[in-house]
Amino acid sequence: MVNAVVAGGGVIADAADADALVWCAATDADALRAGVASAPNATWVQLPWAGIEPFVEALDNEHTWTCGKGVYAEPVAEMVLALALAGFRGLDLYAPAQKWEREVGQNLAGANVVILGGGGITDALLVLLAPFDCRVTVLRRHPRPMAGVAHVGTLADLDAVLPDADLVVLALALTPETKGVIGVSQLARMKSTAWIVNVARGCHIDTDALVDALDRNVIGGAALDVTDPEPLPDGHPLWALPNCIVTPHVANTREMGRVVLARRVTENVRRFGAGEPLLGLVDVELGY
Repeated sequence: MVNAVVAGGGVIADAADADALVWCAATDADALRAGVASAPNATWVQLPWAGIEPFVEALDNEHTWTCGKGVYAEPVAEMVLALALAGFRGLDLYAPAQKWEREVGQNLAGANVVILGGGGITDALLVLLAPFDCRVTVLRRHPRPMAGVAHVGTLADLDAVLPDADLVVLALALTPETKGVIGVSQLARMKSTAWIVNVARGCHIDTDALVDALDRNVIGGAALDVTDPEPLPDGHPLWALPNCIVTPHVANTREMGRVVLARRVTENVRRFGAGEPLLGLVDVELGY
């Protein structure tokens, strides 16, 4: 991050003399408050992740806040595609097998895909899905036409679009309104062959409801890079379900993240110095 600041034309300074603060600690809101308080002249604070829920209580209207929105879009979108294909092609069954298993599988090509969230991950995912000729529906806070999307709506449309979905992807910010957006009712509306992929936050899904739905084969399966609770404890029922794929929040690893976040810091430092609009602005009222 030091090199990234310098590459953007910035100078590393003591907090008391700083005009801006690049915050790299992962989740400590109290430490962030203390850091901001130690930099009384700073007007801009750069946060490290796309999701800022650990820091929401520390946000204020006195500073300009930016985060990693869009920075991690491509690697996370790759993970969505990998998990979707793994589920559709039965790798949850075949990968651990020690005998010749039965035939399972369905095509992603031509599938009905519902994506919750309309940010950078969705934009990157749409590019990856284009060769598969899927019919895509995107649900987002502010509907607007999107290239490659058959229908754009809001979360109010969720129950109406779920029955036709072959794949449901969660790629939205965690807010009070989106916590538990997938619960008993939503899972019951899905096809018995449908898969759900979550690369957003574990709290978007009611875990107990998901365990029950998977155990009873209400849906085809779930591929989860995020869970509630997280880390997922040893012995949790999700580990034992044959139609559930769990990865340990690695859609964007720290090594991948450092490189792309450094580029964002460099560009935002350059923009800050030039008086240009910053990338990844946080809406303090909305919390993302």
